[in-house]
Amino acid sequence: MGVVVNNGNAVFCSTVIPTVGRHTLARSVNSVLSQSFDKNNFEVIVVNDSGKPLPAEKWQLSERVHIIHTNRRERSIARNTGAAVAKGKYLHFLDDDDWLFPNALNHFWELAQTAQASWLYGSSQLVKRDGSKLVQLHHGIQGNCFLQVMAGEWIPLQSSLIEAKLFHQLGGFSPLITGPEDIDLLRRICLHADVAETPHLIAHIERGDLGSTTDYAQHTEMSRQAREAILNTTGVFQRMKAGASTSDWFGKFLRIYVTSLVWNLRQKQIALVFSRLMFSVTILMIAHIRIISKRFWKSFLTSYQSPTFARGFERSARNLDS
Repeated sequence: MGVVVNNGNAVFCSTVIPTVGRHTLARSVNSVLSQSFDKNNFEVIVVNDSGKPLPAEKWQLSERVHIIHTNRRERSIARNTGAAVAKGKYLHFLDDDDWLFPNALNHFWELAQTAQASWLYGSSQLVKRDGSKLVQLHHGIQGNCFLQVMAGEWIPLQSSLIEAKLFHQLGGFSPLITGPEDIDLLRRICLHADVAETPHLIAHIERGDLGSTTDYAQHTEMSRQAREAILNTTGVFQRMKAGASTSDWFGKFLRIYVTSLVWNLRQKQIALVFSRLMFSVTILMIAHIRIISKRFWKSFLTSYQSPTFARGFERSARNLDS
């Protein structure tokens, strides 16, 4: 089924939805098709990775929808396959159990007109598998946030647009990473480009182990291995240094390298141990007087706690109390 491109204009956004055939797929697709967006064209690419035909549904008749098939190749390959045929300037990755808010594409269009960034994102509403609301995420971070995402901050794919050109230049999702592949992509893109935010709610995102296709047992170790690979990339230190503007962030900057040093020591990667040690010493030197700050050492000694989630839970608690 082809994609209609009206008036010869380029496609603004291609939404790629990998699916294993869950019943929620129709909700995901229809949340895109029902967008009241007329500034430019958009398309939906459904990647059927279930290994069997999808049940016939009305949304499949839309001229905006293109369906392609992979054969149980997992999300990274399914997403990359969808991105390979996408025509959009921006790529949007939506899971088959998540869905957009009305006017999401309009908000992205408005942001794209002024933002000098390759990752555009908005706010998210996390929901349980039963549909009840969990927490809203309003990040409030802009520009170079490479240090933040290396420390542990998360910006959901479902609420983001990614510049297609840079996505392909960086090789898309790594097929070797299952689970934190979205975190790895965010880190790699933030190494090279800035992010920009719209304050509007963009997507509902389901959370919870029940019914999830994510292997959480391997999540932490795979995320660590992916981060180690990024730390070995040229320009990483300077990019993080540029984002370290406070004692707290210098503390997290140091923690990233010291925890990597310890991990590589356990792996008996002696050359990398010395490399991480040299960078750690350099951070202490450029931090200057910040190293006598309690905030510096508290940040260094504690694992990253997302202020985005903290604000979200505080807001939820206030709403319950009111």
